[in-house]
Amino acid sequence: MNKNVYVHDNFLLQNTYAQELYHNYSADQPIIDYHNHLPPKEIAEDRKFDNITQVWLAGDHYKWRAMRTLGVDEKYITGDASDKEKFMAWAKTVPHTLRNPLYHWTHLELKRYFGIDELLNEESGERIYEEVNRQLQQPENSCRGLLKKMNVETVCTTEDPTDTLQYHQQIAKEDIGIKVSTAFRPDKAVLIDAEGFNEYLDKLAKVAEMEIDSYEDLQNALRKRIDYFDANGCKLCDHGLNYVSFEKYTEEEIAGIFRKKREGEDISNLEAEKFKTAILLFLGENYHGKGWVQQFHLGALRNNNKRMLRQLGPDTGWDSIADYSQAENLSGFLDTLDGKDKLPKTILYNLNPSDNEIFATMIGNFNDGSVKGKVQLGSGWWFLDQKDGMERQMNALSNMGLISCFIGMLTDSRSFLSFPRHEYFRRVLCNLFGKEMESGELPNDMELVGKTIADISYHNAKEYFSF
Repeated sequence: MNKNVYVHDNFLLQNTYAQELYHNYSADQPIIDYHNHLPPKEIAEDRKFDNITQVWLAGDHYKWRAMRTLGVDEKYITGDASDKEKFMAWAKTVPHTLRNPLYHWTHLELKRYFGIDELLNEESGERIYEEVNRQLQQPENSCRGLLKKMNVETVCTTEDPTDTLQYHQQIAKEDIGIKVSTAFRPDKAVLIDAEGFNEYLDKLAKVAEMEIDSYEDLQNALRKRIDYFDANGCKLCDHGLNYVSFEKYTEEEIAGIFRKKREGEDISNLEAEKFKTAILLFLGENYHGKGWVQQFHLGALRNNNKRMLRQLGPDTGWDSIADYSQAENLSGFLDTLDGKDKLPKTILYNLNPSDNEIFATMIGNFNDGSVKGKVQLGSGWWFLDQKDGMERQMNALSNMGLISCFIGMLTDSRSFLSFPRHEYFRRVLCNLFGKEMESGELPNDMELVGKTIADISYHNAKEYFSF
């Protein structure tokens, strides 16, 4: 092994147990990426990128935040600088990301996709830019080719109920060697207190080919779209919420609240919470009826910098971890569905690390023996999808539940170069187990521990989602 190579075969694997677990039980497992934000249009059209900036820097909030912290002008981040200038600004930033996961990801991605061992910095930036751009012109480095390089078996993108799914339909007509599915993301129909709610319902009404004048109409429109997504192979939904709402309500109250909103009247915070509770429970029952998996990404505080929000719009890198209270509402919501025997398979992702143990114990309340790992503590998400965050999530799950039932990693990414994060996760996973084998906390039984590693890396997700 060349000790001068940063990303070598045993990168992050600190002993021989970890190395054997990774190389023999994890590394070659296919990837099931069950939640991401890849654009299906680019997969359908098998887009070829002109340069690395287009595929690597566009839309990457992690990199943008690091560049801003270093003092890079917005011109070279989201502004009108050339693609090469933006890449060189990132190359200059990379040496300053030591101990940030960006340093690991950057060099893993350059190595795995393009075979580049050289560290990225201001001096090497131009060479690397030209070499990657040369490789991107090769047919095997189209969108589909980049996915196949990483042994991706399944990708599950995320679409709004109003989406036509035309690109998923186009992909389904071809045999591209990768299963491409979608997840139903109805947040805009849930967040009655968000700006543009009524305008969104008008759009939903048009797609559902019906009027939405009452709460019953909204339910019927969403049912139609759930049926449509299901007919197009959808098996999951996803919600990105601050927290799960749970307030007691009557159906008459919800009908009145909805009518007020549609007529342009103000509704109170309590009324909004009641509506969100009702619609989430309605959706949960419908997901259960379809056999879908429901996902909840909870705990982000979004758009903190209002000046930059006005300048650049949402989802441009101004979000952080929130400290919402989660336990009681989540318990009430899950218990209500469970009490009707209509609780779907559920994955809970927390963004606040202080909620690890809360969520890890919550899932145990509703794992009723009907399905292996029915309610899951999702992998480290967003600010937590780095080595420390992953280890803390896995330790909480191990201590409070069964990590052997864990369905593993996902990218939650918009980039076709993000799939080495599965490798990163698997190396962290194997190192965690390998260290405890070395210390005697786990038995020196490679077959036993190796099966657990293989299951977490691939087999549990394969079984859970029935892909």
